[in-house]
Amino acid sequence: MARRPLSAALALALTAGVGALAGPAGSAQAAPPGTKDVTAVLFEWKFDSVAKECTRTLGPAGYGFVQVSPPQEHIQGGQWWTSYQPVSYKIAGRLGDRAAFANMVSACHAAGVKVIADSVINHMAAGNGTGTGGSSYEKYNYPGTYAGADMDDCRSNITNYGDRGNVQNCELVGLADLDTGEDYVRGRIAAYLNDLLSLGVDGFRIDAAKHMPAADLANIKTRLNNPGVYWKHEAIHGAGEAVSPGEYLGSGDVQEFRYGRGLKQVFNNENLANLKNYGEGWGFMESGRSAVFVDNHDTERGGDTLNYKDGANYTLASVFMLAWPYGAPDVHSGYEFSAHDAGPPNGGTVNACYSDGWKCQHDWNEIKSMVGFRNVARGQGVTNWWDNGGDQIAFGRGDKAYVAINHEGSSLTRTFQTSLAAGTYCNVQHNTAVTVNGSGQFTATLGANTAVALHVNARTCGSGGTDPVPVSAGASFNVNATTTVGQNIYVTGNQSALGNWNTAGALKLDPAAYPVWKLDVSMPAGTSFEYKYIRKDASGNVTWESGANRTATVPASGKVTLNDTWRS
Repeated sequence: MARRPLSAALALALTAGVGALAGPAGSAQAAPPGTKDVTAVLFEWKFDSVAKECTRTLGPAGYGFVQVSPPQEHIQGGQWWTSYQPVSYKIAGRLGDRAAFANMVSACHAAGVKVIADSVINHMAAGNGTGTGGSSYEKYNYPGTYAGADMDDCRSNITNYGDRGNVQNCELVGLADLDTGEDYVRGRIAAYLNDLLSLGVDGFRIDAAKHMPAADLANIKTRLNNPGVYWKHEAIHGAGEAVSPGEYLGSGDVQEFRYGRGLKQVFNNENLANLKNYGEGWGFMESGRSAVFVDNHDTERGGDTLNYKDGANYTLASVFMLAWPYGAPDVHSGYEFSAHDAGPPNGGTVNACYSDGWKCQHDWNEIKSMVGFRNVARGQGVTNWWDNGGDQIAFGRGDKAYVAINHEGSSLTRTFQTSLAAGTYCNVQHNTAVTVNGSGQFTATLGANTAVALHVNARTCGSGGTDPVPVSAGASFNVNATTTVGQNIYVTGNQSALGNWNTAGALKLDPAAYPVWKLDVSMPAGTSFEYKYIRKDASGNVTWESGANRTATVPASGKVTLNDTWRS
């Protein structure tokens, strides 16, 4: 049974690109009509887990779309990339059967979330064996789906990305390349996509689009029951290559890979002040036809973008992406990995976020809170830009929203000029109230690697909907603690709010700023308390930090801030 190699370049060539959005007939814009254009990409989540998450988080948070991993039957194996080696077009993959898929679409629609299916139509599997749905296959022979004549255009590997014919006719990392120039192949692919449409799918992410001629894809799209359905093409920009991503704008939108690469470049090595004209000013494709991301399932493993292991750089890059008016953003949400090939924990079942290695980036408050920000700011240009020439920036989105980001190692206190109306707003990043005066100004202190985000639909913290509930008195826990895959950090102590030393009732801290884990806990003013941190692994095994119990006291007003380091 063939497997995908570890080469980052080859992996990227096969399955980059995520997200997607539904538009009107004939539309090719990444940001569809409406007010919700953020896609949560639940990579390798089982369909029944996706259904629950649409109801629990995605709908209430304001996500417009969820992208699910390929649903078709594929080769067996626990590695993530097995999902990208089709055996047939039956909905019978590792992540769920036809009924589970249909139920997921219905549940997500009921929550106000549209569904995008990752679609692998460039190739079929290599090797031979029995697929996840029981179908027998061998390379170039997939009974009931394709025969050898459908894959005889070129039977050697792609070796030259400067040669269009080689890129679009030959085999990507040894996978059987479909001849999409053939009428039968075009019709068979269209039948598969029409089947997904019949189950309520709202759009498609076209895997490995660069390896199919743009004219072939355009022809296939005309055969769909809804030829105006949203498509987003994976066509990775490569300097000097024969195939350009812009060729695919005729039948859909294209993912702008340079966006994620640029964010890594800026957040790791340059100044955030350089982001003032980010997007078309950097030579990227036009905003309305591009999709963007901080990372996706390939790039987080290949290293050409940031990923969850980059701590505050990753989190703040996500805050910027959701605040900045370029493209349609995808929020990648995957799982911890130490090996490139590692498949999803529990075969894709997500029992709970932040457990069993599931990272759930879409649910991190710093990221989730910015979805509502983006929905409110939609259609508003950038106003009131400010930067210090380094790694401190701030900007507004008309009179609807305002964000400030401090990516430096020390705190920032200043008075910011906005176009917001006077009044009280909730800083959705940290659940604290901010007052804007009659001149549109507010004064705030931003700690190192933190942000402030205000918008007109979050005027009072905890006022209802998806606004966060503030912690007005209590403790702000911050502990620097490294972990391995499957481990999380918790706090417990001698108060009921801290679980009364019961490890089962300990409170999990947020890893968004890893290796610093954070949590705000409400406790009455004046409370003196003891506490310690614990590690829990995926099996629930507990490791206590060493040393005596830590102690602290909640002040008469506000929170006590605890900056700790795990004691081995």
